[in-house]
Amino acid sequence: MRSRIVHESIHRDTASFFDSWQAFRAMMDVASVSSHVTPDIARLQRERLTALLVAARKSPLYRSLLARRDAGSMTLTDLPIAHKSDLMDRFDEWVCDPAITLQGVRRFIADPANIGRPFLDRYAIWESSGTSAVPGIFVNDPRAMALYNALDALRRPALQPLRRLVDPFYLGERIAFCGAIDGHYASVVYVERARRFDPSMADRMLAISFLQPRDRTIDALQRFAPTVLATYPSTACALADAQRAGVLRLDLHEVWTGGESLTPSVRHHLEDAFQCPATQSYGASEFFAIASECHLGALHLNSDWVILEPVDRAGQPAAIGESSATVLLTNLANHVQPIIRYDLGDRVRVRDICCGCGSVLPVVEIEGRCDDELRFCAIDGTVVRIGALALTTVLEEGGLYDFLIVQEGPRTICVQCPVPEDGDRALKRLQAFLESQGAHHVRVAYECRATPAPARSGKKRRVIALRPTRKTRSPRPPSMSAAR
Repeated sequence: MRSRIVHESIHRDTASFFDSWQAFRAMMDVASVSSHVTPDIARLQRERLTALLVAARKSPLYRSLLARRDAGSMTLTDLPIAHKSDLMDRFDEWVCDPAITLQGVRRFIADPANIGRPFLDRYAIWESSGTSAVPGIFVNDPRAMALYNALDALRRPALQPLRRLVDPFYLGERIAFCGAIDGHYASVVYVERARRFDPSMADRMLAISFLQPRDRTIDALQRFAPTVLATYPSTACALADAQRAGVLRLDLHEVWTGGESLTPSVRHHLEDAFQCPATQSYGASEFFAIASECHLGALHLNSDWVILEPVDRAGQPAAIGESSATVLLTNLANHVQPIIRYDLGDRVRVRDICCGCGSVLPVVEIEGRCDDELRFCAIDGTVVRIGALALTTVLEEGGLYDFLIVQEGPRTICVQCPVPEDGDRALKRLQAFLESQGAHHVRVAYECRATPAPARSGKKRRVIALRPTRKTRSPRPPSMSAAR
């Protein structure tokens, strides 16, 4: 009886959150382009942009921007560039559903038990990091979530074609995500949402914190025995070192990475350690599945559902093949929180080439997200490697967003922050985290000073490693110029 009540409760809770019809339509839409039958991408973008602009009129903010103009005749350049800080300042006007308020959303995400649960029985909620010193909150409607699921499922490369032939949706795999799991971040919400929708997934998917002591992370992975590891390249490298040392013994089929650049050398390191193929994807809180990697290693932009505008420092279009100062993102799938010409802050380059894999989707190269991995000397003389995302997550969860971490020596780092009283709690958390990772003798210093202006990417570089020089000295932050 109790199990029936629980089942009915979950069904009511997810009835609108998981729309089977939306999922079917999304799969068909994505498959129609993935089939290599040349579609008219420009036409699809135009139709979906018009639908987005019509939906955006429900947003008080965009209603005033669109005025009485015909959505069908408008172009993206008719609209201003949107910045996260401005949109968050007007959050209640930004969203299209008046039942969604910033106060209500913040109350919802304040409870970790809500990770993966629907907000207002309908929407998926996640928060972004504060790479621009302003954390974002993003609301996704069921249609958008269905599209993210379809893009992730159908455009992920077949790293082992024979295995994927008999199990295209990874139903026989055990997938472990290793990352930040204590907040409402997109990846962990994605995992917990899937587990909540399908209880059978609870035994085959696991989210593991990369902020806990390394031995506990290794123990959790060893006990779960995943066949697929999903994490950041820096975390994957540390786990690969443990695998090669025999401390970790995983029998993996695939390694999925994202959030940072997967360089050829790192890919080789992972594949050699785990004896399986590794791949990467490109996504953001603003659009979960921006680009997917093909079997040749090229990132293909999902341009049927997302528009990227690479621009220079003046906001003018960057030439094809040239690196941008930043990139503007338009999410064509999500109609509850219009993301239109949103300054994403990444440096990208769109290539005018035909990929040998046969995909009709354009190739994009990502040049942003270049924070450093830090390396420290442990007591026993071994090297402790800690990824930038782990360090910044610890400080953000301590309430600090505007900061710069500079490594000043093999056992010293300095956290620079413009507001003195903001740093105490966060620095204590950082010190405890370093010790939990084996970096017991690392000294954390604090300096009250303005952090550097954003780089050309529009995002602040927040972690700078010690550079080897003939004479040891504290590194200086690189020269940076404002993106806007």
